Amino acid sequence: MIPALAHQREWLRHERRGGERLRARGAGAKDKLSDADRILAAVLCLRKIGTHDLLARLFGVTRSTLTRAVQEVGPLLAEYAFPPSTARFRTPTDVAAHLDKYGSQPPIKIKPAC
Repeated sequence: MIPALAHQREWLRHERRGGERLRARGAGAKDKLSDADRILAAVLCLRKIGTHDLLARLFGVTRSTLTRAVQEVGPLLAEYAFPPSTARFRTPTDVAAHLDKYGSQPPIKIKPAC
């Protein structure tokens, strides 16, 4: 998945520039999220675990950085089915309360989404 992500990002940048690179590979600003973090953020957004604001705070980036990462990774994840989670979080306090209550174990009884 990560090589496909790197290839897609390079292609999108090529399209945006309208041609070849003007600088050497690796020059310029560094990415705020690693490839693995970008994939994880996209999966969490697709499962609707938390809001973009919450996930951005948890990953230590701005909301626009997280949204851009999700938009770039989303097409690569389109072939996988990600059903929405029954857990919803809006703040880091909500996440901490959930972890305090359940730890790493999921709740015994899962409520239906509908």
